[in-house]
Amino acid sequence: MSSSRTGRPPLQRTGRRPTATRTPRENPVRRLYLRAKRAWDRPLTAYYLILGGSLLITVLGLVMVYSASQITALQMSLPGSYFFRKQLLAAAIGAGLLLAASRMPIKLHRALAYPILAGAVFLMALVQVPGIGVAVNGNQNWISVGGPFQLQPSEFGKLALVLWGADLLARKQDKKLLIQWKHMLVPLVPVAFMLLGLIMLGGDMGTAIILTAILFGLLWLSGAPTRLFVAVLSVAGLIGLILIKTSPNRMARLQCLAATDPGPGDACWQAVHGIYALASGGIFGSGLGASVEKWGQLPEAHTDFIFAVTGEELGLAGTLSVLALFAALGYAGIRVAGRTEDPFVRYAAGGVTTWITAQAVINIGAVLGLLPIAGVPLPLFSYGGSALLPTMFAIGLLIAFARDEPAARAALSMRQPRFGRKRGAGGSAATREPRRWNTMRRRASAARSSGER
Repeated sequence: MSSSRTGRPPLQRTGRRPTATRTPRENPVRRLYLRAKRAWDRPLTAYYLILGGSLLITVLGLVMVYSASQITALQMSLPGSYFFRKQLLAAAIGAGLLLAASRMPIKLHRALAYPILAGAVFLMALVQVPGIGVAVNGNQNWISVGGPFQLQPSEFGKLALVLWGADLLARKQDKKLLIQWKHMLVPLVPVAFMLLGLIMLGGDMGTAIILTAILFGLLWLSGAPTRLFVAVLSVAGLIGLILIKTSPNRMARLQCLAATDPGPGDACWQAVHGIYALASGGIFGSGLGASVEKWGQLPEAHTDFIFAVTGEELGLAGTLSVLALFAALGYAGIRVAGRTEDPFVRYAAGGVTTWITAQAVINIGAVLGLLPIAGVPLPLFSYGGSALLPTMFAIGLLIAFARDEPAARAALSMRQPRFGRKRGAGGSAATREPRRWNTMRRRASAARSSGER
């Protein structure tokens, strides 16, 4: 063996050990995004969003109605919880309507379309009968039911237009008649204009705007061409402009956009004090029940401007939470309308989503000073049983449609009671029949091991 010049044996170089390949760490933001995306794509996502979002909005609305209405009730020599108790009763009745609507088959919903429309038209015409109709804040849109309870039929006109319009368009689509513009407009637009006329006889332009938004939503979903859509929008805009120009009250509301001072005669008092309430709330608010503006400075604190009191007491965090709940509700409604193959479900879900989101945008926009004060309540949130009952029935419609999706039906059918065992399941543990959920779990794991997806 050869040696080096120093007489020492040469060093033998050993090969480098192969370095272990490190797998790049997954970005936590991307991992969170993928997890959220998988959660959004689950079959029951829309069902949970509609049910949970609507219940959270209703419960938070009850809390804010109680907080915002105490001073008003005491000023009227009424108990402090007077308006809250009435709203709680309406919410309990509305919960029954929601449950009934969510369990009804779609055929029954379609069968109820014409009776609900006929009943709404009859009640809206009854409002104009002297001695029966009641005027509130200059608008004669109410019927006295008895005692302190009053009914506003125009709120049920929204539900009637959604159900009847969806059934009408679905039947015409089945017969392939919607390719002709006359079948798309008649009789949908004339009936909608009839409802609008009955509403405007009482002077309630806010509800008329919501009804017009529902009509446009149905026309959009039915595939109305752009020129036809623009024509109907132009006619409605011209009529609205005439109605605004001929009413000093509506012109005054239009002039209060982005106002920061009440102006001469305190014409913009309500709009300005709504901004004051939001501005004084800060990030987390002054605390529940600690609003200052509800002590007589802010009119309609528990109805149309309850969002301003929410911003003052719960701050930016509270108002953003309310906005997030409405956004989730709107997303779920659009998802239900976009994933169904039933034309009635698509039109009805789209109509209900347009109704709730348009009304929420108009109410919140008026409180923020971005839109004129239209006098519409915040859905599921403001005080008012006449608005709460049909809205909760409409939420029940969305829940029924979300449950009716094929993937959602399959997911719901796999559910079994988690606690206890079935009745009548006697015998020992060895002879007892295995639980169904456990059996289905073994089937699912066997399917995964075999490569089946």
